[in-house]
Amino acid sequence: MSRRPDILGEFTAEHRAVEELLARIEAAGPNPGADGTDGGAGVRPGAATGEGAADGAGRAAELDQLIGRLTDLLFSHCAAEEEHLFPVVQHDVPDGGALVFRCIHDHLAIGQYLADLQALPPGDPALDTLLRGLAELLRRHLATEEKQLFTAARKALPAATRNALAERLRADRAEIAEAGP
Repeated sequence: MSRRPDILGEFTAEHRAVEELLARIEAAGPNPGADGTDGGAGVRPGAATGEGAADGAGRAAELDQLIGRLTDLLFSHCAAEEEHLFPVVQHDVPDGGALVFRCIHDHLAIGQYLADLQALPPGDPALDTLLRGLAELLRRHLATEEKQLFTAARKALPAATRNALAERLRADRAEIAEAGP
């Protein structure tokens, strides 16, 4: 019999998925020369001209798709944390209110970055800057959640509570999936 992860395990797995998407976004562009080489800083790949235009357009489409996947994952993830985990942490974990406040503050900033990215027209030079800022914020946020909030929750919440929260999360997600778009 396989053991299903508790709510902290569920969210940690989603953190790894976020990190994987970030790595794929960074590899896809918009500035493949971000390592200091001349990679066309600030140019969205689809804005390429000449012989590399087809490759640039393909990278732009891939980047747009990856940003869309990251946006969907983050909105779902943040909403789930705020609905299923944060109320319990705030109530039952020492200093839980302060931990939750910091995480919600980060969630709001993440949401603003995502909204700004979605509003950019193709070829906008702000894309590279926004992606770097979002990546930096996300990496800091994920590390803070795991090291502080999840550690405190693991100490304060019994395994049975964490498992029950995970079951409720999975049930809610299954219900949403059944309802469809």
